[in-house]
Amino acid sequence: MKEKLLSDAYPFWERLSAEERAELLQSAALVSYRKGECVHRSDMGCTGAVLVLSGLLRVYIVSEEGREVTLFRIRQGEPCVLAASCLLDAIQFDLVIEAAEAAEAVVIPAGVLRPIMESNPYVGLYMYRQATERFSEVMWMMQQILFMGADRRVAIFLWEETAGKGQRTLRMTQDEIARNIGSAREVVSRVLKYLAEEGAVSLGRGLVELRDPEKLRKLFE
Repeated sequence: MKEKLLSDAYPFWERLSAEERAELLQSAALVSYRKGECVHRSDMGCTGAVLVLSGLLRVYIVSEEGREVTLFRIRQGEPCVLAASCLLDAIQFDLVIEAAEAAEAVVIPAGVLRPIMESNPYVGLYMYRQATERFSEVMWMMQQILFMGADRRVAIFLWEETAGKGQRTLRMTQDEIARNIGSAREVVSRVLKYLAEEGAVSLGRGLVELRDPEKLRKLFE
């Protein structure tokens, strides 16, 4: 089972030697995370390559004032190499990865990956390519924070998490929404109240219900 998961997720698998495959299979561990549990943090050491099997992980940075800014999220079936950032010399800032909801993942330890990266160029190329693709998402998030008003950012987030997925309910607190868009809870609260008054959404305890998708969409066009 592990071999099928790893071979499907990592394009370099066919370029590995039999010994390298055996080493990765032996070291890869199935890990379960509770919602809110930390997956990776700089003071925890170098975690390794993480392949999400179920649930959702959130990658964020923390300012000196303690404000969290979500950079991107990792969904089911997606790999994340940034938990092995110690292996990527170009990454020089601290990232935090936590389970945004209960999750399961296959983790390949960094200590096992390092010598394979150094001896097999296909593995190193994949790691850097994945990091580059993720940082394009980071740039999109930074553009939103710097150049978009909070109302548009909230509207885009709600749309992506509901109508964009064919759903009508987002089970998330206002504080969680704020952390996902890099804003303050008070700001999100004001925007959600306005959206509710306009009839675009209705609010409940720990959830937002989409009432008028078209009205919400017009807010960020």
